[in-house]
Amino acid sequence: MNISKEISASEDEKNLAWEEIHTEHIVQDEWIDFRRSSYRFPDGSVFEPFYSYSRRDYVVIVASDEEGKYLCVRQFRQGIREVTTEFPAGGIERKDGKAEDALEAAQRELLEETGYVSDHWTQLLTVPSNATLADNYAYIFMAGKCRRAAEQSLDETEFLHVRRYSVDEIEKMIEQGEFQQAVHIMAWLLARRREAGGPKNA
Repeated sequence: MNISKEISASEDEKNLAWEEIHTEHIVQDEWIDFRRSSYRFPDGSVFEPFYSYSRRDYVVIVASDEEGKYLCVRQFRQGIREVTTEFPAGGIERKDGKAEDALEAAQRELLEETGYVSDHWTQLLTVPSNATLADNYAYIFMAGKCRRAAEQSLDETEFLHVRRYSVDEIEKMIEQGEFQQAVHIMAWLLARRREAGGPKNA
């Protein structure tokens, strides 16, 4: 008889975790902490370098207006050197060492980037933005029945245009590789599942 042993999560933590034995902060300022580290593997061997970074947690908002159109922003992304289409998003601010509430950050970013507000908010998921390289998290929200309440209020480094799209238009952009932010695509799929009555993950 074949008997399999189920390994608990705590045993995995013990048997698979790496030990960080040295870290050098290559760039460390108010925006990013970029590090080069050495790790000891579970078998005792040591390897370096591993690169990782810390940045602020951030919010992504899948927002639809009273006509059922989805609010997106068009802006330049220097990583891929292209103008992208994506959902409103932005960093969770910190003041006096304390992080802003994620929902308040989402409401603020939606208003600042689009001029829209909503009374209907749902948190869909909190997920690491890139578990291999970064330690920050993305807080995914859905906002319904958004209405225009003000003009945009952009930061000095923000240059973006608001666009409204139908479900079919967003689906087509994703299929054609024209909606390029991976976490935003995940947010869209979660929102569509929630709208269809799927599982609740908040």
